[in-house]
Amino acid sequence: MSTVRSLPILTLCELADPGLPHVESYSPFCLKIHRALKLAQLPYERRLADRPDAHKRLNPLGQVPVLLVADEAVFDSTAILHRIEQLAPGRLQPELTARQRADAWLWEEFADTTLNGFLVAARWADDRNWPLTREAYFSGMPIPVKALIPRLIRRRVVGGLHARDVWRAGGEVCWQRFLTVLDDLEAHIAGQRYWLGDVRTVADLAVFGQLHSLRTPLTPWQGAELAKRRELTAWLDRIDAETVG
Repeated sequence: MSTVRSLPILTLCELADPGLPHVESYSPFCLKIHRALKLAQLPYERRLADRPDAHKRLNPLGQVPVLLVADEAVFDSTAILHRIEQLAPGRLQPELTARQRADAWLWEEFADTTLNGFLVAARWADDRNWPLTREAYFSGMPIPVKALIPRLIRRRVVGGLHARDVWRAGGEVCWQRFLTVLDDLEAHIAGQRYWLGDVRTVADLAVFGQLHSLRTPLTPWQGAELAKRRELTAWLDRIDAETVG
């Protein structure tokens, strides 16, 4: 395993810490990068903000996370994972065959798109969870602003879920698909230590980031359904314990 030398100062630009044990961020993408940095044994500082666009001078898209590698701003969580691999060769994931590496990054993409769609729907579109999300995200707003802005943002987010075909057919169809995906993930992980078998890869970090984010108080129904899948829950607990630092 390679030794990390001459490390630049690393700063993770993100949103406010939710103050929950084992949940560094409500953002699944920030959570993924927290665990990747810890797994790679890379020390880093945190730069917190109340809104993603507070870091817009570092990322023109106004999204988090952004990893500052000295003065270099790396944005998009997938690009950040690749950068961490460069900074700590062999620590994020071991040397893999070409097929293993391809599978790891394909699962990472699946997590960031398909699984994230369910997470966003759970927080923003599901009427059971929206009051919890609104309070967690917007509690610090002045009352006159709080009466309008969260509703407008919610409308925009739900519109994006329609465009992604996550919420187009409504909640009942979305959550039936969600349960089917959970069953498929449960069957996939059964009998395996890590997502691809015996080696821990970026697939573990990415799938963990999205599913673990469903286990917060913001999404109780989705978290309870996830907890019914014992193999999946055992794997989540294992990855949590191995990457929490």
